[in-house]
Amino acid sequence: MDLRKTLISVLWILLVNLEEDCHAEEVVLLNSKETQAELGWTSYPPNGWEEISGVDEKYKPIRTYQVCNVMEPLQQNNWLQTGWVARRGGQRIFVELQFTLRDCNSIPGVAGTCKETFNLLYVETDRDLGGVTREDRYTKIDTIAADESFTQGDLGERKMKLNTEVREIGHLNRKGFHLAFQDVGACVALVAVRVYYKRCLATVQNLAVFPDTVAEAAFATLVEVRGACVNNSEVDTDSPPRMHCSAEGEWLVPIGKCSCSAGYEEGHSSCEGIQGTIQGTYQTSRYDTGGCL
Repeated sequence: MDLRKTLISVLWILLVNLEEDCHAEEVVLLNSKETQAELGWTSYPPNGWEEISGVDEKYKPIRTYQVCNVMEPLQQNNWLQTGWVARRGGQRIFVELQFTLRDCNSIPGVAGTCKETFNLLYVETDRDLGGVTREDRYTKIDTIAADESFTQGDLGERKMKLNTEVREIGHLNRKGFHLAFQDVGACVALVAVRVYYKRCLATVQNLAVFPDTVAEAAFATLVEVRGACVNNSEVDTDSPPRMHCSAEGEWLVPIGKCSCSAGYEEGHSSCEGIQGTIQGTYQTSRYDTGGCL
């Protein structure tokens, strides 16, 4: 079977039943699975990465990229660059890749240049470069290897060994960036690319409202955030409300609080009017959320 056709057929095998986690604290900048039209990423040279149609584990149409020039005798150097990704305030960017990769030993007559890895890179820019730039402008993130590679036997048994790898980049200064994938002789298909950053979600703690806060790039850095008292409450002047947003997008170390004003009592994350007072019966705050907003 032609190796390109083999790789295409792998993308249509759907025995892997994966549920996509939904994390509200992840701000998604790019998700290739959400694009049913052509992705239109830049590929160089023309006989390298190829965009094809497929379906995911839920039979939803998706666009993917593949390359499989392992029978070529010459060393491969195939580049694929995404469109421009706006950073949108993100400091620590996560890149999640889903891909399949062919076991070189399972390919009869394969050239000695066959590889089972590919490289993930990026380049920071303030605008869309419009095409693949010079190789020396890219910064390498990592060499990506598969935990599981597929064989001809897996195809016969209709098994798709889908790998998921997450890498991160930080301390970005420009408005956005391009990701790039360098193939040096593998038989690989990029099933999905998802790019996101983490933030601490708006929440109510100790009768204080804390807004959405972007996590910092440095893993050990905590961002101190001052809270605003909910309706009908007042700040404790000796200990104003504060919390810290971690690099993982989690609120930590609550300090201080607000207290209900006269004529109100604390309810569920709010201050409610006490019955019989001039304020009326159980006036509740618009911040009565019981947690994340």
